[in-house]
Amino acid sequence: MKYTQLGRTGLKVSRLVLGTMNFGPQTDEADSHAIMDAALDAGINFFDTANVYGWGENKGRTEEIIGNWFAKSPVHRDKVVLATKVYGNMAADGDAWPNHDKLSALNIRRAVDASLKRLQTDYIDVYQFHHVDRRTPFEEIWQAIDTLVTQGKILYVGSSNFPGYKIAQANEIAARRGGTIGLVSEQCLYNLAERRAEMEVIPAAQEYGLGVIPWSPLHGGLLGGVIKKEVEGGRRASGRAADSLANTTIRAQIQAYEDLLDKHGVEPGEAALAWLLTRPGVTGPIVGPRTAEQLESALRAVELELSVDLLEGLDEIFPGPGPSPEAFAW
Repeated sequence: MKYTQLGRTGLKVSRLVLGTMNFGPQTDEADSHAIMDAALDAGINFFDTANVYGWGENKGRTEEIIGNWFAKSPVHRDKVVLATKVYGNMAADGDAWPNHDKLSALNIRRAVDASLKRLQTDYIDVYQFHHVDRRTPFEEIWQAIDTLVTQGKILYVGSSNFPGYKIAQANEIAARRGGTIGLVSEQCLYNLAERRAEMEVIPAAQEYGLGVIPWSPLHGGLLGGVIKKEVEGGRRASGRAADSLANTTIRAQIQAYEDLLDKHGVEPGEAALAWLLTRPGVTGPIVGPRTAEQLESALRAVELELSVDLLEGLDEIFPGPGPSPEAFAW
């Protein structure tokens, strides 16, 4: 496994991030523990989750599965850089109550303590804001975070799904307050088929020293060889991938992508991950394996070297917006 610093911090993290969103809803606890064992054995030390994972009436279940894995061995928690998130309403469906969501000081305090209990740990390495809170000022948010850092409950803070201007606003206010490290990472939707983050989010992250952590690196399976699987194994696409392939223009684009990779003898899913690892500012993409086999495929991407010719071909099929601000201003 290869490692890098998380943004401007001294924290060393693996170039792949283990996403745990499937733990509980799609992968049972035993298999989830086996995947975490395999990830740790392979050198992946950066695990990502969120308090709402498990979804619906099972919100928090994913954190509980991870907590039970930590409880098996103190070595697990010692080796893992643990990231979780706050924002979503954790009340049972239909029982939403004021101050049970978003980023008020009250909810942050409540959410941290609840996550620590479920995760069976006394600290969180990277505490991430899952979404922008348009009502809560950053002065209040940073005051709550400073208290938690002083208490030793969290070490670093990251954002998720933030636009570039909010990254700037958050860190400028943190700098004015003094003593607050500010955001050190941004978790955003970014992949070959969805490159809008290159216009504002990634430049802002680089300017302020945030590590970029792309989620959905295969764009809901669209970049994982979906047409090839359909032809060879009869596996029909579902969800976002199926909706996208219904568009004839997108289907032709994905076919060209798979043909290019077939020409170079590279698996589509591995190429999509390897491409992200070449992008400026990217710490590592989040991989969310449902099985051990999917994890093994992701691990191969770390060692995969994409040729200049292949990279140029990918850019032709999936052209990015271009440099910012020229892409939208000139």
